[in-house]
Amino acid sequence: MSAVSDSLVIAQRNLIRMGRIPEMIIFGLIQPIMFVVLFTYVFGGSIQVGSSSSTQAYREFLMAGIFAQTVTFATAGAGAGIADDMHKGLIDRFRSLPMARGAVLTGRTMADLVQTTLTLVVLAVVALIVGWRTHENFAKVLAGFGVLLLLGYAFSWIGALIGLSVRTPEAATSGGLIWLFPLTFISNAFVDANKMPAFLRHIAEWNPFSATVQACRELFGNLPPGFKAPDAWPMQHPVWASLIWSVLIIAVFRTLAVRKYRSAAA
Repeated sequence: MSAVSDSLVIAQRNLIRMGRIPEMIIFGLIQPIMFVVLFTYVFGGSIQVGSSSSTQAYREFLMAGIFAQTVTFATAGAGAGIADDMHKGLIDRFRSLPMARGAVLTGRTMADLVQTTLTLVVLAVVALIVGWRTHENFAKVLAGFGVLLLLGYAFSWIGALIGLSVRTPEAATSGGLIWLFPLTFISNAFVDANKMPAFLRHIAEWNPFSATVQACRELFGNLPPGFKAPDAWPMQHPVWASLIWSVLIIAVFRTLAVRKYRSAAA
């Protein structure tokens, strides 16, 4: 219970800091909103998904990918924040306090989860404005956002490990983004993975990012007419695959991040 209390205190500290620097939230919203507008109106009528090439079908197909990309790109911010705390010596101050060692990282990832939730809410409103609609009941739609937030929380632990492994916040930002671009684009986020070359298609089918995107499309009711999911297990059971991937990432990278924190702050 003391570890939980310590984590909540650190989370509160980070949320207060975010509130005092509103540009952190504003700039975090600009990029996903730009992606929604650009992909919807530039590529909307030229990309065929399933048996439909209509703008509305692609818009609904696209939004799950944009949502998932948004929660994973928050990884860079998580890494940069922790690297900044390390660079300024704040972590050393925390070490001098009688608190749980893992609380610093847990509190940071919890605060990032709150920020990601706010970002998703705003992004969902923008998506509704440009014409995105869901076709399932409220419980399933809520579950779709739940798997998105779980993936975002899992990836924030990857960001924490990166932030502890570099010397400057700038390096953490670069290191947090460079691997996310191939992860998100070699996936089913923006195009039908069935149309990729075979070697890329297999990567996309077993990509944890793709599993979450496919899970959201099913839970939102956004699968386009005539769309056939690939035969790979993650694509046939995307909700379970997304949950398994997210829990596995949390288990592995939380362990590595806490271990790195203890050695980096020693």
